[in-house]
Amino acid sequence: MVDLNADYEVMAYCVGDTKAGTKMGKLQLRNVGENSVLNCILWEETLNRLDSKLFRTGNVVKITGASFNEKFNNCLVSNMELIKEASLGLDEAVREEHFKNLLNTIEEFKNEELKKFVKDVLIKNEELIKISPAAKAMHHNYLGGLIQHISECIEYARAIYPVMYKKINKDILFAACILHDIGKIFEYKIDFETGFVEYNEEFKKDWISHSQYGFTLCMTNNQPQIAKMIASHHGRADWGAMVDLGEKDLENYYYIVHHIDDLSAKFGKIFISDLK
Repeated sequence: MVDLNADYEVMAYCVGDTKAGTKMGKLQLRNVGENSVLNCILWEETLNRLDSKLFRTGNVVKITGASFNEKFNNCLVSNMELIKEASLGLDEAVREEHFKNLLNTIEEFKNEELKKFVKDVLIKNEELIKISPAAKAMHHNYLGGLIQHISECIEYARAIYPVMYKKINKDILFAACILHDIGKIFEYKIDFETGFVEYNEEFKKDWISHSQYGFTLCMTNNQPQIAKMIASHHGRADWGAMVDLGEKDLENYYYIVHHIDDLSAKFGKIFISDLK
């Protein structure tokens, strides 16, 4: 249900066409007090009245006019007001520092072939890696969200690796953490004025998902183990995994990046508000 007294944080927003040919906005809000999610609809008339900057990811807003649709379990919003404007994401200096730390991590690799491969990927795509979000809505969906997510995965890997009984090559583990979402630099695009994250339609013409891109990149560069870790990092086929971790007799390395990725997606700096 909608709470007109609550503060809501904007999680995701997009505009599409109705069957009647009019515009319809879809807005996902997080109740700041309860941490619950509210899915909202805005008709074209409302969209024309409200400033699009109101829907920037991370903005804190109040709903001042709405009705709840029990049948569709969503809120029809007719009016909103801005309580606190959000930033677009990470400051440039922070993004630069994250990128430098990734390069320093790669310099630790003992495998020179792997070091060159991963470093070349980062240098070639440096600007996109620094600005890309890590998702459209689920986590780290802000400017620099991807490099924040990758950095968190590296931190978790550093913490976990020394106590892993079933050993895995450290270079491969860290490389997989860096590359597991590399396809997202092409899969998503972000609006630098509103902070809206959308799918890149050009990417979707050639690729099924960022996982397929990362898998292909690693396989064509003689890194099959990393490719398989990327293929399984979503955990389940219905979550987008190319390899479902419910399958029997998988080797142990298939699981680790999935769990590290999941830790960051649930306990990392998920929202813009977490950056403060």
